[in-house]
Amino acid sequence: MNIEYKYTQDFEQSQLQDLFLSVQWSSGQYPDKLQIAMKNSDCVISAWHGDTLVGLINALSDGVMTAYFHYLLVRPEYQSQGVGKQLASLALSKYNDYARKVLIAYDKEVGFYQGLGFEIGTGKTPMFVTYLTT
Repeated sequence: MNIEYKYTQDFEQSQLQDLFLSVQWSSGQYPDKLQIAMKNSDCVISAWHGDTLVGLINALSDGVMTAYFHYLLVRPEYQSQGVGKQLASLALSKYNDYARKVLIAYDKEVGFYQGLGFEIGTGKTPMFVTYLTT
């Protein structure tokens, strides 16, 4: 399968909605906000199979010390084929010199992120104020 990786922050709302809803993330119900979020991200790396958006990762950053990876998602039919790993590797490479690279993982995904070098923080608890369910 030929997957192309692009550094772009320009997406159609329908592309983002389809991708996010494919993994049952409630943020897919807000494609207008997702479109703005991607444009306001420090970096977005996307995966494409032809004209189909099959995955993406985005980073929020202070520009020198910390990068926070907020979204990493891959359409279910493209999972377990290395797409997510490649997206994460490209993002980690971009922020290689940063002192802190942070993300919040759902419990079932912890092993995937540990395989990329992330560690579970001890003495730290993620906290939220949100209206999103996933």
